[in-house]
Amino acid sequence: MAPLSMNQHDENKPSSPKTQAMKAARWRYHLITLIAGLVLAALAPRAFAQVRIAVVDLQRALLETEDGRRAKAKLKRLFKQRQDELDRRQSELRQMSQELEQQSKVLSAEVRQERIEALQKKAIELQQLYLQYQRELAEREAEYTSQIISRMERILRRIGQSEGYTLILERNEGGVIWVPSNLDLTDVVIQRYNAGEGREGEPPTSSDENEEEAPASGSRSKASSSPGGGADANRSQGGGGSATKATKSGR
Repeated sequence: MAPLSMNQHDENKPSSPKTQAMKAARWRYHLITLIAGLVLAALAPRAFAQVRIAVVDLQRALLETEDGRRAKAKLKRLFKQRQDELDRRQSELRQMSQELEQQSKVLSAEVRQERIEALQKKAIELQQLYLQYQRELAEREAEYTSQIISRMERILRRIGQSEGYTLILERNEGGVIWVPSNLDLTDVVIQRYNAGEGREGEPPTSSDENEEEAPASGSRSKASSSPGGGADANRSQGGGGSATKATKSGR
């Protein structure tokens, strides 16, 4: 029979005062934890009941307000002008490429090399102009819409404060899959915006709604100085590709 361990105690031996005090302390700790849990469980429904969350679709609001529709129309006009210029240059480049291919056998090596270099230069310029127009469209879109978005945000802050919302999420950026219609503030924002709310603090607007956009031909002199890659230049030489497309910002 194995001897008893030194750590094994006699169960019939009474506990020491120190041991009894430790047991009492543990019981008090468990009792306090239980009470705290019951209190939190009772208060949690009330706390969550006070949280009000709503959503807003700023993209839809932007397209359905009067200012937003005007901004979209201006962007469409600018896009068409820039796209027409790109298409015209693409057509010229394609024609140059076809002529070079047709005359290649009768041209001297020196003239053929000059034509090739001129074609490559125009292809690079076209690519640079395309990148320039992309940046221009993005800048104009931000310019036309930033003031509209700022007004909408002022309206939403008022709604949040007056109606006690804890949080208002942007529907497209907040990852919202579904929300009840009574928590969607988009229509309310559109109505209040079109009624003129939120204009305070805005700089005076210029009457440039009928302002003509800068002609596309005015950008020709800038094309050669614009930073940009000629990654697609060689593809443009072939002349068989589709016309370069500017980024369509008028969404």
